[in-house]
Amino acid sequence: MLGSVHALIDSVGQRLDIPQDVIDKLKAFNKEHVFDIKLENGKSFKAYRIQHNNKRGPYKGGIRYHRGVNLDEVQALATLMSLKTAAVNIPMGGGKGGIAVNPRDLAETELEELSRKYVQQLQPHLGSEKDVPAPDVNTDSKIIDWMVDEFGIISGTEDPASFTGKAIAKGGSAGRTAATGRGGVIALAELLRLMGKSEKQYTIAIQGFGNVGSYFGTVAQATQANWQLIGVSDSQAGIQNEAGLDANKLQKFKADHGRFKDYTLAGAKVISNDELLGLDVDILVLAGLEDSLTADNMKNVRAKYIVEMANGPITSQAHDYLTAQCKVILPDVIANAGGVIVSYLEWLQNKRSEHWSEAKVNERLTELMEKAVQAMYKDAEQSQTDLKQAAFAMAIKRLTA
Repeated sequence: MLGSVHALIDSVGQRLDIPQDVIDKLKAFNKEHVFDIKLENGKSFKAYRIQHNNKRGPYKGGIRYHRGVNLDEVQALATLMSLKTAAVNIPMGGGKGGIAVNPRDLAETELEELSRKYVQQLQPHLGSEKDVPAPDVNTDSKIIDWMVDEFGIISGTEDPASFTGKAIAKGGSAGRTAATGRGGVIALAELLRLMGKSEKQYTIAIQGFGNVGSYFGTVAQATQANWQLIGVSDSQAGIQNEAGLDANKLQKFKADHGRFKDYTLAGAKVISNDELLGLDVDILVLAGLEDSLTADNMKNVRAKYIVEMANGPITSQAHDYLTAQCKVILPDVIANAGGVIVSYLEWLQNKRSEHWSEAKVNERLTELMEKAVQAMYKDAEQSQTDLKQAAFAMAIKRLTA
């Protein structure tokens, strides 16, 4: 994954005539923290925090708990976060963290101990003006609240802006939970408007109906009358209904710990994840994990528009192939930036000792997302490049200015 990100940075840097030594410096990491966390019961887990670039502001980036977390992945995601914050033009840098663990294998007491020990290791390097972590895969406001508490105990100071994604009662922002999914809907709607295609009827399939995918579905259903959801999937299976699916009912089904392989509602057909990626739909939303579309399955994609709601869900080879097939790919550094934008807005509220309404947060999110899409689209038109090249170009220009 890191190799693909670096290859694209090199390619865009050459197109922009940026000296290679400047590009090499951009690719380098400021600090890498790799360590083991040992619980009192003897269980041990590999942990990471990569601080990539803070030229534009404090490091920003989530912490994920997933058994597949590794150094290459966290390095790549930290680099993407630097590009993402620059692409949407917010004054923050890029970082990423993670622990190689399946949190479902831990009791809640073990999970809390793990989270607090993660902060114990990193506390000198964290803070509202240094590095501001947030939730990511398999982490949530409860885990972040433990981390904020531990940070305060160790540092002896209250710094609510040191983490984002907190519970509302602990200084979290309204609108944060839905922010990434909502941002993707805003970005896609604005892109279609710029292309002069916003009035058409569209069918949608969403791969990965977790937090991001489900909120993409519910927000789209509430705000885009001409978009119809006909396919969704989780990690084990998908469902399809040509007559349409209700995103709100699906979200409740998943919240109640349902699995799509067991979905029995009349009219819905259980399909595989591979089948979902190849559905005859207008829009394919990739909201699972990285490398979902590869050389092995890229030729199965029939959708005209592909939205990268996960980080790096399309390999470079698949991206080049799909772009050559005239597919329009809305890149991750813009499409899924809603989460980091509202994290920035939470940080801003904490710094100002304010709490904004959800309507105000969503208004600011819409403004920043639409400006980013407009700038990306303009750059792509002027440079005659695809949208990912344009988004990376915007970010790289700002990071090397």
